[in-house]
Amino acid sequence: MKRIWFMVPLLVAAVSAQAAERIQVKPKQLTQRVGQAPARLPAGAAKAGFVPIFNGKDLSGWDGEPGWWRVEDGALTAESTPEKPCKAATYLIWRGGEPADFELIAEFRLSRAGNSGIQFRSKALPRWDTSGYQADMSGDGSLVGFVYEHTRGLIAGRGEQVTIQPDGTRKVAKLGDAAELGKVYKKEAWNTYRIICRGPEVTVFLNGKLMCRLTDRDAKRAASKGVIALQMHPGPPMKVQFKNIRLKKLP
Repeated sequence: MKRIWFMVPLLVAAVSAQAAERIQVKPKQLTQRVGQAPARLPAGAAKAGFVPIFNGKDLSGWDGEPGWWRVEDGALTAESTPEKPCKAATYLIWRGGEPADFELIAEFRLSRAGNSGIQFRSKALPRWDTSGYQADMSGDGSLVGFVYEHTRGLIAGRGEQVTIQPDGTRKVAKLGDAAELGKVYKKEAWNTYRIICRGPEVTVFLNGKLMCRLTDRDAKRAASKGVIALQMHPGPPMKVQFKNIRLKKLP
């Protein structure tokens, strides 16, 4: 009998340990479970407020030079070849409005020799041309994460925080290492640009990583609203594709 009573506390301790193990979650496990939680939410719940501006099927809502843009495998696609070279930049323009403050998310894929960009807060010009801000990109990655503007060239580099004063004076601070940030880009694969415009501030992310931030107060050339467009660039044969383009207007 002494042996039985001696083992009771051990059995109770073992049961208690098992029960505690069942109800306790280590911090690392909790983080993992929370990280997995969005996958169980209703579709689209994590992207509240975003509206698709490309239907994945045709060019509805978009306007481009005939013969250059098509939908291929659910993506807006433009391609030049030795037999059909692109001699001047031509843009596919979204005709759904001229957003001012907004957040834009778009996936893109570019051939290694390619050059392209996403226009925003831009002017629509004749013959499917534009002028304005561009989230720049190149197939080799050298221009990815830059903000280009047609009248001023590259105005914010990868890893830079740039402030442009009303008189056009440009002040630059460092946000990160340009070479290290460039490694985020995946060559000849799908990448995601996220562009946020609010007031004079433009912020660009690539694959979730902050690339650059621009505050443009230039009295003559800063733009507060404009069209969104996709670029087909002249030069060597290339192919560019865009998909899952979503827009959220900010209050």
